[in-house]
Amino acid sequence: MTETPTAPQRTELPPAWNPAEVEAGLYERWVERGYFTADATSDKPPFSIVLPPPNVNGSLHMGHALNHSIMDALSRRRRMQGYEVLWLPGTDHAGIATQTAVERALAGEGKSRHDVGREKFLERVWEWREEVGGRILGQMRRLGDGVDWSRTRFTMDEGLSQAVQTIFKKLFDDGLIYRAERIINWCPRCRTALSDIEVDHSEDDGELVSIRYGSGDRSIVVATTRAETMLGDTAVAVHPEDERYRHLIGTEVEVPLTGRHVPVVADEHVDPQFGTGAVKVTPAHDPNDFEIGQRHGLPALTVMDGLGNITAKGPFEGLDRFEARPAVVAALREQGRIVAEKRPYKHSVGHCSRCDTVIEPRLSMQWWVKVAPLAEAASGAVRDGRTTIHPPELAKRYFDWVDNLNDWCISRQLWWGHRIPVWYGPNGEVVCVGPDEQPPAGEGWRQDEDVLDTWFSSGLWPFSTLGWPDSADDLAKFYPTSVLSTGYDILFFWVVRMMMFGLYAMDGVQPFDHVFLHGLIRDQHGKKMSKSRGNGIDPLDWMDSYGADATRFTLLRGANPGSDLAIAEEWAAGSRNFTTKLWNASRFALNNGATVARPVPARDRLTDADRWILDLLDQLVTDVDGQFESFQFAKLSEALYHFTWDEFCDWYLELAKVQLAEGGARAEATQAVLGHVLEVVLRLLHPLTPFITETLWTTLTGRESVVVAEWPAPSGVERDEVAAQRVEGLKKLVTEIRRFRSDQGLKPAQKVAGKVRGACCVDLADQVPAVRALTRMTEPEDGFNASASLDVGLPQGTVKVELDLSGTIDVAAERKRLAKDLGVAEKERAQCEGKLGNEAFLAKAPADVVAKIQTRLAAANAEIDRIHARLDTLPQS
Repeated sequence: MTETPTAPQRTELPPAWNPAEVEAGLYERWVERGYFTADATSDKPPFSIVLPPPNVNGSLHMGHALNHSIMDALSRRRRMQGYEVLWLPGTDHAGIATQTAVERALAGEGKSRHDVGREKFLERVWEWREEVGGRILGQMRRLGDGVDWSRTRFTMDEGLSQAVQTIFKKLFDDGLIYRAERIINWCPRCRTALSDIEVDHSEDDGELVSIRYGSGDRSIVVATTRAETMLGDTAVAVHPEDERYRHLIGTEVEVPLTGRHVPVVADEHVDPQFGTGAVKVTPAHDPNDFEIGQRHGLPALTVMDGLGNITAKGPFEGLDRFEARPAVVAALREQGRIVAEKRPYKHSVGHCSRCDTVIEPRLSMQWWVKVAPLAEAASGAVRDGRTTIHPPELAKRYFDWVDNLNDWCISRQLWWGHRIPVWYGPNGEVVCVGPDEQPPAGEGWRQDEDVLDTWFSSGLWPFSTLGWPDSADDLAKFYPTSVLSTGYDILFFWVVRMMMFGLYAMDGVQPFDHVFLHGLIRDQHGKKMSKSRGNGIDPLDWMDSYGADATRFTLLRGANPGSDLAIAEEWAAGSRNFTTKLWNASRFALNNGATVARPVPARDRLTDADRWILDLLDQLVTDVDGQFESFQFAKLSEALYHFTWDEFCDWYLELAKVQLAEGGARAEATQAVLGHVLEVVLRLLHPLTPFITETLWTTLTGRESVVVAEWPAPSGVERDEVAAQRVEGLKKLVTEIRRFRSDQGLKPAQKVAGKVRGACCVDLADQVPAVRALTRMTEPEDGFNASASLDVGLPQGTVKVELDLSGTIDVAAERKRLAKDLGVAEKERAQCEGKLGNEAFLAKAPADVVAKIQTRLAAANAEIDRIHARLDTLPQS
């Protein structure tokens, strides 16, 4: 860390908080002072987070903003608690997305990657990466991310490339990586295998066609949404207990249009309730059919190439798959083979997440990871508590997935990415080369053309970024990482892979102690945000309009563990109002002598209000600490919001004004309490709203920075229940008087003479000046004559408040207004009574509708009673 600068002099705050003027400067000051740079040689306890690496071509979206706000809040709090904090940033090379972007640029020049060749194409990709690769990292500064920029990593860095080659070699030598022909997700546009997370599923309109195979007693009807793949059928499957087809099991039927005879097999995978209960089996073009084929030793016939064109010999050869489908159906219809057709038929269809092309399940020779032993270790680490998942209910989903993992296809038919370190020799040799080994040389040797799945390298992220496979100080200090924060939607695809690789590479040591899974961002109606719906919100727009603090606070205030978060712009505006409230309260406190230079006086020198707010502050510190530990960001944000706005600003500041007006020792004590409470609140809020708290805290304290301030702890003083009861009584009394004034038609600032009576007022003697100040009640003069009164029940007893309203309101106008309100309420009552008195209506109306009308009737009656009571208090005009 850099040398501690001299503390700034306390300056006066400007009238308004303008985040655009100060955020960038504050952030760069933090970076320059080295607050975010971790020291691996420190003797402080470690706290580490690795940033889920965004795509190198990405930009900050609301999902990023939410997750980054969570990680920054966790990191800033731990830093204040005295931990050596490493939040490590970086980006992912995003194989398909990046290659697609560069290919699109080449297409604009009338070229393809094959025209320029692999070497030149990769040069273009690196150039493109240099142009756009830092965009999202710059946007992270806008949000206030306290990351260690000196350790920024990229999944194609030399060090990370060494890690990828090392673990591939280790897995290969241990028999956990193999090459085999199996079904994969294939994109005919990108011409590569896809991982499951790179496939988006949607309910598309299609057709369900029922086709008769065979003839006579040896015929069977199958239902399919993909008639074109029947050209590759090698069996028909039925459930072994389906009585309809038991006589056909073991026989053969003819596949129409092909003349090929295939067996009827019994397989428990078949759902007797779907369609006809019989399914065509195309092992080369369907993952379920492939498994059936493996169980029954069926051949796999590939009838489609990598572009999605039919390769089967015959009239359909060369047709695109979507041209072949209606052509096959037409040919079947002509032969009388079509039994039924259903259009449109909604069914789930997978699309490439990069280009939206319908993916094609395809039998292909690929590289695979044998996941069973790795998955078993990943499951065990959560079951035995080495890694804890938050919220705990999502652990079941983790186990459901990790305990049933299939082998993982890791090869991609791309050029951009980590090339598979395997060489093939002229005589069928296969050699895997480690990072310190020379590849075989000589005629006929060639390296595998494919690259590794992006998730392969990002699966190493928690330890490769810390220097593995070398023995590094960072690795020793910061592994295992403390927390992984990410959306639950990639629990299966990324979290599980990191768990498998981390435990494997690090000798059973988990990659993170805690996994916090937050929900997805949705619009205010609960719909998923997307460009097509036009309901997306750019966090940069919010930061421009409301500031980074308001943006962060809005997101954190809705971040319940594992639950989706609905947001709308008015909520960001509400958070901006909160920062404005905090700013104005701080200005008032500073302008009225709030200080941390003097200690808070002993309890016996403080008022009930002082002791009450200090006790609430202690409880707030305890609550926020516990909620941070359990990742309850919404709850801790709400606690901070309501304490700051409701208790501190709306009540204590108003009570403090009365105490400050007394002057002397009372005013000095109030200034110390004001300063102390504000200072602690700013430290508690700092992890959530770093910019405004830095400005206010340094102004209040004159110290270096709240970033490196100590995290608050409870005072340990026993709660003063008597003071709490008195202040709560005062609040109720003031609230009831204010409500009564409003009912009497008084304007908020209008002053009226009044008295407060009651035996319990002796107990509230210290509160009466505050009650008068907060309710605009003046001391009565001689000849005071109360024209209105109310009784307020308090724990201490009943208080009678008498007010002289003579001359304060226009009686005639008030009666006219009340008469209008009374007419509305009586009309509502009549409508409700009419419905509830209608037997025919009651016989048909649902119970909840009847209950709502009963509630409306009760509210109307209460309003009528209120208006009559108010009219009775008014003088006769």
